Amino acid sequence: MFIDSHAHIDGEEYDADRDEVIERARANGVCAILNVGTGDPHSGSLERAVEVAEKYENVYAAVGVHPHDTRLFDEKAAHRIHNLIKKSSRVIAWGEIGLDYHYDNSPRDVQQNVFRRQLQMARETNLPVIIHSREAEDDTVEILREELKASARSGVMHCFGGSRSMMESVVELGFMISFAGVITFKKADELREVARHVPLERLLIETDCPYLTPVPFRGKRNEPVRVVEVAKCLAEIRGLTIEEMGRLTTANFTRFFGLNISEEKSENASGL
Repeated sequence: MFIDSHAHIDGEEYDADRDEVIERARANGVCAILNVGTGDPHSGSLERAVEVAEKYENVYAAVGVHPHDTRLFDEKAAHRIHNLIKKSSRVIAWGEIGLDYHYDNSPRDVQQNVFRRQLQMARETNLPVIIHSREAEDDTVEILREELKASARSGVMHCFGGSRSMMESVVELGFMISFAGVITFKKADELREVARHVPLERLLIETDCPYLTPVPFRGKRNEPVRVVEVAKCLAEIRGLTIEEMGRLTTANFTRFFGLNISEEKSENASGL
């Protein structure tokens, strides 16, 4: 069994065949999906993410303002997020939030201020956080240390692409480390080396679909069923079977989020 710990299946890329995408994942052993809302918080994008989670069994949601869109964050956005969390039991995390210095779609000082504010709000609602960090290692770790040092809840480092030092720093803070299709890329040797050292009880797998399609499906739309390829690569790195990696990461996800997810026996989960 496998869990896609970070996907965006509410996006328009799946409007024509969302039912089939979710069924294809389920039929191949993906027993749960965490659907993460992103986009302009005033556009209805976060509500759409929750609606998808409420429609499908074993699909959950995370809501928050992505660093790209932090310039749009205001009290109305904060209120909308709080309402979604209050109204829907399918919302199990606050995110994705963090820092992105690669694109700088929002000014860095704004990103940092909104990151801190959302960490504080997540702490107040006792929700774990889903963290996006790109080319912002030092600031991400510093802010997490300052804002979560007294918190009982930590979170997930989504689509981890940082250094071993960063990994070890956030593991000390209680974070899970989630790897996406990037780990299968030809030039990702450094990332694969980091993956060798993550404590097994902190590992998660994800697709970040529709982005980052793993090898050998590069060039095609990504979807939750492809999380099996991430598991396969990570299993090879850690000297486990794909079945062992599936069980391990599924147990890690359900333990961390406190979920009891029904599992249906897969006939061909490792044969994709």
